[in-house]
Amino acid sequence: MIVRIMGEGQVRLADGHLTELNKLDDELLSEMENGDGPGFRRTLQALLTRVRDLGEPLPDDSLEPSELILPSPDATLDEVRDLLSDDGLIPG
Repeated sequence: MIVRIMGEGQVRLADGHLTELNKLDDELLSEMENGDGPGFRRTLQALLTRVRDLGEPLPDDSLEPSELILPSPDATLDEVRDLLSDDGLIPG
């Protein structure tokens, strides 16, 4: 799966990591619903760090279609809310 982090680039991520990432996504969704700004910021950073750690960066000149688009590290709660689907940021 190709994942784009807005403002950073793309990484190739094995589908097997989605379960772990979904746990962070669920936590992020809960913090957003509760208006927990500090928790939201902490969990967004943790989610993006795990994607970077688990994924293999694609070259900057690569233009693969992204199957998943994640917000930039400095995205606001409202900006992330606009990206959400019923499943959160990560499907499943």
